[in-house]
Amino acid sequence: MSHRRTMLAVAGSAILAAGTTVLLPATAHAAVACDESSLVTAVNAANSAGGGTVTLTPGCTYTLTASHGDDGVNGPTGLPIITTSITFEGNANTITRAAATNFRIAQVSKTGGITLKAVTLSGGHTATNGGGILNFGAVELTGSKLSNNAADGVGGAIYSTGGAAAATFTSSDVKNNTAHQAAGIASVNATLTLTSSVVSGNAAGINPGGIYYVAGTATLNTSSVTANTPTNCTGSPSPVPGCIG
Repeated sequence: MSHRRTMLAVAGSAILAAGTTVLLPATAHAAVACDESSLVTAVNAANSAGGGTVTLTPGCTYTLTASHGDDGVNGPTGLPIITTSITFEGNANTITRAAATNFRIAQVSKTGGITLKAVTLSGGHTATNGGGILNFGAVELTGSKLSNNAADGVGGAIYSTGGAAAATFTSSDVKNNTAHQAAGIASVNATLTLTSSVVSGNAAGINPGGIYYVAGTATLNTSSVTANTPTNCTGSPSPVPGCIG
């Protein structure tokens, strides 16, 4: 009887341990403190680790007062240049630029990737291309926004270029950006995909104001490109499928 009770106790412990293992949640990433230094440190750490997730403090606006990346060719960037695959796990977050100096918000190298979830990038301003994001790698936005960014060149919100470059927007907005040309999106010899997304209210000096696309591929799925000036897509070197005006 004693032996039987012992076996039952061991079996019960095993079941409990197994149940506990199944029910335990995955290890959560600690949220990055709501300040510039902590955010920059987190991005550098993710780059050094070969990629990772940067979890943002819910509702925090991270204001960048200086640039923390510069490849010596394309001008300064607020965040350290993204050289690995980094996910910014947000919750009503904004990453923006203080008004004192000009720099874009993010630059993604050929080896890098940036995924934004519930994050807005705003206020970037560059003298070259890509006021919000300059992309040579992979950009993915889900439930996110590029707004009020500016480029003196092409691509107010984003300039995505090169065979390795892909920009994917899902349930995201590109709104109220400005540029000399393509105030919204510029995709050059790259892959562009919009699904359930909106490109609107962007203003350029010359057309198109919404999407500038040349070579590569461009796909619009249940997405709208409207109210951009001087045009939405007219004047794009390659026609943008599904974009009118």
